[in-house]
Amino acid sequence: MTTLQYFRLCWVSYYSIVRKEVVRNLRVWQQNLLPPVITQSLYFVVFGSFVGSRINGTFDGLTYMQFLVPGLVMMAVILNSFQNVVFALFGAKFQRHIEEILVSPTPNWIILLGFVSTGVLRGLVIGAIIILISLFFVPLQIFSLGYVVLFSILTATTFALAGFLNGLFAKTFDDVSIIPTFVLTPLTYLGGVFYSINQLPPIWQTISRFNPIVYMIDGFRYGFYGVSQTPLAVSISVLVLLNAGFGLASWYFLNKGYGLRA
Repeated sequence: MTTLQYFRLCWVSYYSIVRKEVVRNLRVWQQNLLPPVITQSLYFVVFGSFVGSRINGTFDGLTYMQFLVPGLVMMAVILNSFQNVVFALFGAKFQRHIEEILVSPTPNWIILLGFVSTGVLRGLVIGAIIILISLFFVPLQIFSLGYVVLFSILTATTFALAGFLNGLFAKTFDDVSIIPTFVLTPLTYLGGVFYSINQLPPIWQTISRFNPIVYMIDGFRYGFYGVSQTPLAVSISVLVLLNAGFGLASWYFLNKGYGLRA
């Protein structure tokens, strides 16, 4: 096989995996797109309009509604990028059509890239929709589009890779929901979406620094308003390390065939 043929094979395999997941998402868009949009809209109404209107003062120089928007967008990106990959991979295992990919000449890195790309794509699309919805509540303000895009992609990739790992290890449908329910949701709610960690007592500020979602939301918020609670270099480094760690772990277990081969 020539180099050109190899890369053509890789492209066809990658395109097929991504296209299949995109078509699946569009076929059941009422289940995949509407729930996160409705949920985040309720957050805007309840926390932003009703609660926020009764909060005096500012959060790092921002109104509560302004402060809230980046956190809610990032929450949607995190949950949707993770859920898309874990359900896609577990569904492929459950329906046994993952075997068709494994027996094909598709390289493992293409399988990983294909599934992760679909998670990133869904997370970014949902995030963009939430930003559009936020325009009904607060004017759009972007300090640095580059940082907005950077933190969006790095965060979506991190949780798409985490979803891939969860999909590999999951043996039942219950295993698919454990991580989102007992890990992602608490970390997200405690990651500075609804409050500024600078307003916490010193001990809780220190504890919050061990929550990686704090750095994701803080860096994303910097892209909107130019204010941050942690150095940008630290936030970017945390995301790069998480991507590298989850990426290497996914690559290792995929090559071992863990959860995929009997």
